Formats: sequence, C-alpha cells, structure tokens
Amino acid sequence: METYSFLRELADSWVLLALCIFYIGAIAWAFRPGSRAVHEEIANIPLKDDSESANCRDDRSSGAPDRAAQAGPEESA
Repeated sequence: METYSFLRELADSWVLLALCIFYIGAIAWAFRPGSRAVHEEIANIPLKDDSESANCRDDRSSGAPDRAAQAGPEESA
C-alpha cells in the first residue's frame, strides 16, 4: 500500500499544482495581447465567400471532365 499512498500524495500536491499552472498558461495564451487578430480571422472563416472553391467542387462532383483532361497534349504544356 505504500506505492498507492505515495502516488495519491503526489497527485494531491504536485500534479494538481502542475495542472493548475498548465490551465493558467493556456488561458494566458488564449488572451495574450497579440492574438485578437488571429481570433477574429478564425471566427470569420464560416462567413468567407468561397464561391470559387464551391464551383470547383460542383464541377468535379457533377462528372464534368477536368480542363487539363479536355486539352490536348500540346495545349496543356
């Protein structure tokens, strides 16, 4: 039972302290002064206009041949 007691005491003291420091560090990292622009950019990802990439996906999913496949060997080079 001595191993259990040691591990329990370790978890109750040093591991708890380490996890608290990690948590405070993660919060500090998220709210650091230079991160506002990054967070705003990430928050606006769903609102971006990606119609160009949507057209590419629609062409491929509809079975339309690729432009490179339509062009002859001399045209694609």
